Amino acid sequence: MITTNRLVEAFQVSRRGDAPGQWLLHDVTMHVAMGERLVVVGHSGSGKTLLLRALSLLDRIEQGAILWRGQLVQGDKIPEFRSRVIYLHQRPPLGEGTVEDNLKLPMSFRVHAEHPFRRDQIISWLEILHRPATFLDKQSRDLSGGEAQLTALLRAIQLDPDVLLLDEPTSALDQQSTEAVETLITTWQAEEPGRRSLVLVTHDSGQASRMQGRIVRMESGRISHGE
Repeated sequence: MITTNRLVEAFQVSRRGDAPGQWLLHDVTMHVAMGERLVVVGHSGSGKTLLLRALSLLDRIEQGAILWRGQLVQGDKIPEFRSRVIYLHQRPPLGEGTVEDNLKLPMSFRVHAEHPFRRDQIISWLEILHRPATFLDKQSRDLSGGEAQLTALLRAIQLDPDVLLLDEPTSALDQQSTEAVETLITTWQAEEPGRRSLVLVTHDSGQASRMQGRIVRMESGRISHGE
């Protein structure tokens, strides 16, 4: 049953694997509510990443549907949907140039043209991440894996999505930087309580506990707990 506070819903979503009878996602029904913080846990290969990619319509689904505010997302509605529901890959690709160049890049696309680049805001977020303003001048080719994750996170949250889908966003970071990222994303979400929603995939039980959100467990492509 659809309720008015549900932003994104997966309804009986399934996706086949390559082997006969194999299902990568099987009859998954779940939702993300307005202002919610949802944590997805499960073993490697359980379907966590595939769930996020299905929710963001980046991968095909063979059965079921993805709904946005109770409506089926299809056709010319997809680009706007993807601008409001942003998926952050565990190993995000970056373009050539500086960190600042990479942060400015999305504003060159029509779907994000209304978002100006706010350097002062980025610098305040860098302070939370224990990084100086000069981080913006670093060349992307010189970034570590963890620094690339930080850059991609900043690039995503500056676009003010309604739903932020984070796939192991701290996997390449040390503990101090991990907790700084957790502070940043919870601070970002709290700036507009009741509107911004967050879905975090993690294998770290400590992180799942610290995020203090509703927990969904994936097992063999199914939701096993939390819905």
